[in-house]
Amino acid sequence: MSQLFQDFQPIVAIATTPTAAKKLQPLCQATGATLWVPESLRDFESVEVYTGSLKTHVAALWQQNRAFIFCLATGAVVRLIAPLLEDKSRDPAVIVIDEKGQFVISLCSGHQGKADQLARLIAHQLDATPILTGASTALGFPGVDILGVPFGWQRGEGDWTGVSAAVARGEEVEVIQEAGSTLLQVATSATSSVARGRIWISPTRRQFLPESKLPEVQWHPRVLWVGIGCERGTSKELIETAIGEVCRSNNLAEKAIAGIATIDLKADEVGLVEFCQERNLPLRTFSAEVLRMVNVPTPSTVVDKEVGTPSVAEAAAIVAANGDVGEQCLAPLLVKKQIFKSENQPGAVTVAIAQSQLEYTGRIGQLLLIGTGPGQLNQITPAAQTAVAAADAVIGYSLYIDLIAPLLHPGQIIEALPITQERQRAKRAIELAQWGLTVAVVSSGDCGIYGMAGLVLEELRAQGWDGKIPGVQVFPGITALQAAASRVGAPLMHDFCAISLSDLLTPWEMIEKRLRAAAQADFVTALYNPRSQTRTQQIGTARDIFLQYRDPNTPVALVRSAYRQDEQITLTTLEKLLDTPIDMLTTVLIGNQSTRTHGDWMITPRGYLGFDSESGGS
Repeated sequence: MSQLFQDFQPIVAIATTPTAAKKLQPLCQATGATLWVPESLRDFESVEVYTGSLKTHVAALWQQNRAFIFCLATGAVVRLIAPLLEDKSRDPAVIVIDEKGQFVISLCSGHQGKADQLARLIAHQLDATPILTGASTALGFPGVDILGVPFGWQRGEGDWTGVSAAVARGEEVEVIQEAGSTLLQVATSATSSVARGRIWISPTRRQFLPESKLPEVQWHPRVLWVGIGCERGTSKELIETAIGEVCRSNNLAEKAIAGIATIDLKADEVGLVEFCQERNLPLRTFSAEVLRMVNVPTPSTVVDKEVGTPSVAEAAAIVAANGDVGEQCLAPLLVKKQIFKSENQPGAVTVAIAQSQLEYTGRIGQLLLIGTGPGQLNQITPAAQTAVAAADAVIGYSLYIDLIAPLLHPGQIIEALPITQERQRAKRAIELAQWGLTVAVVSSGDCGIYGMAGLVLEELRAQGWDGKIPGVQVFPGITALQAAASRVGAPLMHDFCAISLSDLLTPWEMIEKRLRAAAQADFVTALYNPRSQTRTQQIGTARDIFLQYRDPNTPVALVRSAYRQDEQITLTTLEKLLDTPIDMLTTVLIGNQSTRTHGDWMITPRGYLGFDSESGGS
């Protein structure tokens, strides 16, 4: 199962006819869905068989699964699920696929259940058309109720229906962001006087007046780090009460809490561990040596004598909020330490709160290294298209981003960087993935052949990557040499090699050594990056080296921008190779001693036993 569908698990797929089962079987393999069929289809492989009525079976599965994929008539699906629907914040995603696999309909829970996203991904798998009927989709805007999900923002109180309706009507909505990432550009030009809705992005918990005519909602980025100091044996209930009271008295939303921070001596404090587990919060601990380096407003000599640092709660909150330590900390305390005791609960708790500039996402990031092939969308593999659609952020050279524009959708972060900034792209992608985002890094051709995959993996290794977090998946694509070869026939039918003439990362002496070896060994040779505006002599040197070992009439193909609108193809000879304009978008294919041309085709035999030989494998 691809990790691209991990967020939708567990998934159920249902088919009632042989055609539907055949359509869903490969999809279930790709998505990890469990395929249920009636007894009449029990002979199909890798299926689960239900007995009795489908309506009863769907009802039994409803609460235990996050997504349903039906290959049934839409009306039949509506009747099956209608009695089960409760609330869009809790209902699973429901997808309907027609038996021909032409359309993928997001039927239910499009936003919060992620049915719209799942429909997009499945459509790419099937080469089908996704049917998304939400108003925000038509407007090119992510749904109000899901826009903060990639960043781990938590939904607060408010009139979510009212604000969503204002967006659907095309009315202006005021966005006030006081914390959290600004990567997602949701700010509008609306002012309070003209706005028909308002979105707050803040750790503050606001009280909205029921009689207000302006619908408002609030997203809470998880930017608050709660520093805790406590006596041994302090109960979970007292810790919970103390944090709740501090948040309420300072108008802070508990949903904005990123995590809990304390001294390492408290790493096994039962009440603290239980509280973090119950709230699904990270517990970060720091040594006394680290904490004592932090300047705090209310240090304590008593605490210093007890644990080796004059501050636990305040210092831990500041260190966690900064993600680092130093004398000049960037994240000030929002709330100085407050001490809580209770006659009914054992122990004592000290609470302090600091605000981080970067929110905690609570997610494990993914790097999707994607080869997009020569340029046309229909030559990108379904898996690669699905990966692009699944990403929170897409990073690549601006030309490649433009080529895949139809695969992008509202809410994605798009960062296009110049062609010379490959390492900057790799570092930026890793930075976002380490933060918790799913990041697609796109390369033309195959990402693992003169593409970004190697650079990203090199940078990860240099940063001490453990090989697991962030996760990495590589999606291959049609290489430039394959694309060029397909436009001129079959020049790669025997042993071949690829050599880049760019000496930005490889010394020219090494490139020249490889050119000579390839020419001597009679490899069919593809030359990448043959000439740039500043690097003009290398292609001439390469030709001269090959002329020392090959016949001047050796066939050569020059393919520029294969499969793109400005494609240019020239068949020539080794001797006349330089007579045709060549640039960085050109792939040069030099034949071996057996390569021939026939009309507009370039053909290399499968062996050396004659041009018409049938020897060798097919």
